[in-house]
Amino acid sequence: MNGSLDGKKVLITAAGQGIGRASALAFAQAGAQVLATDVDPALLAGLEAAPGLGTRQLDVRDAAAIADLAADTGCVDVLFNCAGVVHGGTILELEEADLDAAFDINVKAMVRTIRAFLPAMLAQKEGCIINMASVVSSLKGAPSRAIYGTTKAAVIGLTKAVAADYVTQGIRCNAICPGTVDSPSLQGRMRAQGDYETARAAFIGRQPMGRIGTPEEIAALAVHLASAGFTTGQAYAIDGGWSI
Repeated sequence: MNGSLDGKKVLITAAGQGIGRASALAFAQAGAQVLATDVDPALLAGLEAAPGLGTRQLDVRDAAAIADLAADTGCVDVLFNCAGVVHGGTILELEEADLDAAFDINVKAMVRTIRAFLPAMLAQKEGCIINMASVVSSLKGAPSRAIYGTTKAAVIGLTKAVAADYVTQGIRCNAICPGTVDSPSLQGRMRAQGDYETARAAFIGRQPMGRIGTPEEIAALAVHLASAGFTTGQAYAIDGGWSI
């Protein structure tokens, strides 16, 4: 897919808030026809007011629901797997149930959506898949992120596997690896530490640029990758220099 996104069909998971919501709006602004999905339909409120934007509830843990969505929507040109969850703790502190839950949302959900939407992309000999990874993955370790870093490293592996398998058939697959980005998830983690201002200062302090990223900055990269026709199998760090 090269150049304009006018009229291209884009599906985004976890589009109710944060990076997903900013991306839904950015793709619509770029001329795409966007279907924004989220497990919580209340979070999607207001998106349908934007031209070119539709919404639908979707639980990415539900393979049957994903299959139904693929049957209803038909082929999409861009699949942006944005759903994810962050668990804290070291390997000695993790619980097996949390590890399973993280793999289900951060990795297996992407497997489900790709398996559901890839056949139609292959039939039209063109398609773009964008997976949300993290700089905390195979790119960089971070304290108390054993589960998160493990699952996001798996996302990069999945991305490269899909890219390698289908590079000759018109399919591109890339991963976005953000650093610290201001989002409801981050706000919740900072408040959970008990001293919000100290936690925020710590997150800012690890960014060489001296600030936290914005959802809109990540969304801009997603839009770029959707039309970057000679790019596949890459893991793009967008982290304010944290991984330098």
